[in-house]
Amino acid sequence: MIAINMPVDIKGLTDQYENIDSLFIKPITKVKSKNFFSSSRFVGDHQMVHYVRSVHFNTNSGEEVFFDKNGDAPAVFDFVNVQISSEGTMRLVKVATYDFNSPEWKQITIQDDALMWNTEDNQTPTSLCSESCLPGFRQSVRKGWPVCCFDCVPCSAGEISNETDSHDCWPCPEDHWPNEKQTQCDLITLQFLSHKEPLGITLSCLTSLLFLITLLILCIFKKYQDTPIVKANNRGLSYVLLIALMLCFLSPFTFIGHPTMATCMIRQNSFGIIFSISISTILAKTITVIIAFNARDPTSRSSRWFGTRMPSGVVLLCSCVPILICTVWLLLDPPFPVKIQMGDTTIFQCDEGSVLFFYLMLGYLGLLATISFVIAFYARNLPQSFNEAKFLTFSMIVFLAVWVSFIPAYLSTNGKYLVAVEIFAILSSSAGLLCCIFIPKCYIILWRPDMNTKQYLLQKPISK
Repeated sequence: MIAINMPVDIKGLTDQYENIDSLFIKPITKVKSKNFFSSSRFVGDHQMVHYVRSVHFNTNSGEEVFFDKNGDAPAVFDFVNVQISSEGTMRLVKVATYDFNSPEWKQITIQDDALMWNTEDNQTPTSLCSESCLPGFRQSVRKGWPVCCFDCVPCSAGEISNETDSHDCWPCPEDHWPNEKQTQCDLITLQFLSHKEPLGITLSCLTSLLFLITLLILCIFKKYQDTPIVKANNRGLSYVLLIALMLCFLSPFTFIGHPTMATCMIRQNSFGIIFSISISTILAKTITVIIAFNARDPTSRSSRWFGTRMPSGVVLLCSCVPILICTVWLLLDPPFPVKIQMGDTTIFQCDEGSVLFFYLMLGYLGLLATISFVIAFYARNLPQSFNEAKFLTFSMIVFLAVWVSFIPAYLSTNGKYLVAVEIFAILSSSAGLLCCIFIPKCYIILWRPDMNTKQYLLQKPISK
């Protein structure tokens, strides 16, 4: 309800202009026209507005009187609030005033404590259908509702909004990621196993050291290739195994560094193929030892065939299976680099693509290692001088123990630590094969030449 109070004091106006009639009427009498009333009235209104605009004075009560350009006196509006008391009586309470006479910045005066709203806790009602959407959200218009009715939907992953009541969210640049509230884009902190961090440097140095040790052992075997102990342990297979172990020690370098499409496709497949060659070589060496000590006539054609062709056939046959698995893997669902957002850190790693092929390759390596272990364990009681099967048995025990413990560790970690766990498994299993098979022989070759003779090897009894 609005009550209008006009602050024009006519008495004060007449006090200021005693002969007010002459002010408005006199100009009218000077106009000569055939139609006196119509012409005089038109000119009189125009003349009167002209003079009224210049009226400006204060009344005895202190109110200021003036007229605007249209000849209207500025008004004062009182706003009243209809309030019903607990007894049921109604009263009008003045709660605000709008005064055109006051300066613009203080024309309206509101008494908040006098207002009474018909809402809970006497809170001021809003005329909006929906509350404003804060930064980090966007407006989603409700279907079938007015345009002012909307829901506030959080921005999607990788997008932000930094304005209130934003209609859209926009994506962050490639090297940025939204903060927790999705109000601004922050620079991404990529996490991967780098060559520059301590863990990456340690693994790289360890890998290089083991590679150099393997290369040194290969040179020792090559230099002493005509000695009895090297001949007795199948020189050709020993060379193949040492070269395969060298490649095993080089494979961790594909795991360290910024993941790319090429390194993701190479790392697991090369690891599987190289390890299958290593284990199949051990299997061939074990079978060769068993055949050599169980052949009744070493000079027969069958013994010569098994002695020369069988080891190469075992290595080729056992290595074809992982090659076939890896080929199908790369054709159907190859590994690829992927970014995984975890808070303000982005884990950059290789997705294995088809997990089925990855575990199929691990399963095949485990099966091959188990077969090699069983056959080597069967041949452990052969003569001690030629008993390489005992060392092969120890090497397979180390290999199986490492990879059995690797699987739960692999499943419980992620990011660069997952890569570090796999590198450690590769290095420790390869080092186990190298130490168990070749270190005893190098010890005899370098420090016990008296044991590296045919007479010494032939005089050893059979171990029980």
